[in-house]
Order: sequence, then C-alpha cells, then structure tokens
Amino acid sequence: MALDNQTIDAGRLDDLVGKAVTELAAGYGGVMIDIGHRLGLYRAMAGKGPMTSHELAKAAGCAERYVREWLNGQAAGGYVLYHPASRTYELTPEQAAVLADDTSPVFMPSVWQVVAAAWADAELTATAIRTGKGIPWGDHDGRLHCGVAAFFRNGYRASLVSEWLPALDGVLPKLQAGIRVADIGCGHGHSTLLMAEAFPASRFVGIDTHPGSIAAAQAHARDAGLSDRVEFLLADAKAPLPGVFDLICFFDCLHDLGHPIEAARRAREALTPDGTLMLVEPAASDHVEENLNPIGRIYYTGSTWLCCAHAISEEGTHVLGAQAGTARLAQVCREAGFSRIRKATETPFNLILEARP
Repeated sequence: MALDNQTIDAGRLDDLVGKAVTELAAGYGGVMIDIGHRLGLYRAMAGKGPMTSHELAKAAGCAERYVREWLNGQAAGGYVLYHPASRTYELTPEQAAVLADDTSPVFMPSVWQVVAAAWADAELTATAIRTGKGIPWGDHDGRLHCGVAAFFRNGYRASLVSEWLPALDGVLPKLQAGIRVADIGCGHGHSTLLMAEAFPASRFVGIDTHPGSIAAAQAHARDAGLSDRVEFLLADAKAPLPGVFDLICFFDCLHDLGHPIEAARRAREALTPDGTLMLVEPAASDHVEENLNPIGRIYYTGSTWLCCAHAISEEGTHVLGAQAGTARLAQVCREAGFSRIRKATETPFNLILEARP
C-alpha cells in the first residue's frame, strides 16, 4: 500500500526508523553476547586492562581475525572500550559485572538463551496466536528452560535470603529454628537450594510439572551437597501438597498457571495455621499505562509467547499474564481463602507478596 506523504510526520518517521535500526543492532548484538559468553571472551578480558585482539585471542583460545571483528562489534555497542592510540580493547568493571561475572545480580548473557528460544518457537507462537491454542512450558525450545533458570538464579541469590525472606512477618526466626518449606514451580531448583543452604535446620520440597527441570534440580542438589535437606518432586500445582508446611513459595510462576486459585487453595490447605504464602511475581502496576517501559515491554513480550501460552494450555479459569499486578494477585489469594495479603517488598524487577490464612 502506498504511503501518503502528506500524512507522515518526517521527524516522527526518522525517530521510529532510528529506533528500529537500534533494535536491529541489539538483535545482532545479542547473538554476539551469547557467543562471547560461550567462548569465555568476556572472562578472558575481565580485570586484565587494555588488550590487543591477538592477546585476547590467545587467552581465550580463539582465532584472532574473528576475535578482532567481534571486539569491534562489542565496542560499537558500548560493551567494551576501544583505545585508538594503542588499538587495544578493555572491559571495565561495570561491563564485567554485566558480561563476565556469572554470579553478579546484573549478569545478562544467559537471558539471550531465552530470546533464542523465542525465535526458535516463532512459528509455534504464531500458530498459537492465530488459533488461540496454548503452548505448555515443556513444549518450548530447550534453551528456554536453561536461560530462565540462569537468569532468575542471580536475582534470587542477590535478594531472596537477604531481603525478601526478612520482609515476611516472623518467617526468618522460623526458618532459622527449622520448618518445612515448599517451593511450587521450582524449575531447576535454584530458589529452593538458596534457602536450603541458608537455613540448614529447615527442610525443603521443590515441586514442578516439567521432568527435565526436576532432573536438573536434583542434580544441582547433589552437586551442592544439599540432598539431605531438599527433595524435588514431579507434580501438578493443583494436586494436594505432600504434607504440611510453614512456608509455601511461588517464584515467578503463579501467573503462568491456568488454575491459579486452585493452586493457591491447595497451598492454603497445606499451610499450618500460622503459616505464610510468599508470591514472587514480575514487578507490575495495576494500570497498563504505568507498565509501558523497557521492563514492562520485556515482561509483556515474554508473557505473550510463554506465560499466557502456558496458562491457555491448561484450559483453566485465568490467563493472568506476567504483568498481573498486585490487585489481581491479591484477589486470587482472597478467593483461595487467604485473609491477610500485603506487599512485603519490591525491586525494579520483582513484586513480593505475603499472604496469611
């Protein structure tokens, strides 16, 4: 269809084309970030000061001509510094925190595996959007599961034990004394294991519907030497929980469920009379216009092909989406039988709710 030049604002058009080119560059750059992480190029630069492409290639065991081109792309994107006088490249401490340190709370390369999975599943997603059918979590490209686990792990490591659990009313002393904890939708078990490591007197059960994730969680528990206090089970969130618990957690997963009220009700039934439900959910306002920012865009986009798609696959009562917000989540808890619900704390990426019987 031909465009009517009289209806186009040239300045707005230039801005939009510039935005599109910037995002195209980011899409290309994401592949190179993943490769840089995979080949250890960022790690080889971290803390080393200015390096030539030959020095980096030797340190990382890669071919220099490729490394030089990769470095120039990284410099163009602002992910490394280029020093023209010496023709050297440098990774600053800030860049290292984002790109080289896989224990950093702001480490980003692993999330590009999720983006890769989204591209791999593009036809699957297009079919789902056209037909209205759902896509179960386990039917997605395998890079999704590893990428999500790695990305969320560092955020949990930075905040779960030091900030989120202390924000819950009276929970920390109980964990220190020894209680039973259930982690529903545990994925690869990182959240479960962080709690188990911090509170050796307590016992933990991680539950998930995805066999591959449960197998990974069990392996992580063995590697961490925590199998004596952690158990991982394959089960549905709607099924009765295996026993009674003092703390039940849903980490970034309640909004994925087609039956969130039923899952929360099962948690309510399994809680002790003075027990606590902790919901960790993506940060979101209750108003769409307040979520129209880069973080909201990430969550809405992920929600389209992943969160909503899984909820629809369960043919349930709700499709909350990743930007459900406090009001809708609190309503789910009330309908499940919880009477006291409050926002315990929040971060730019997370919303932490506490619900009590």
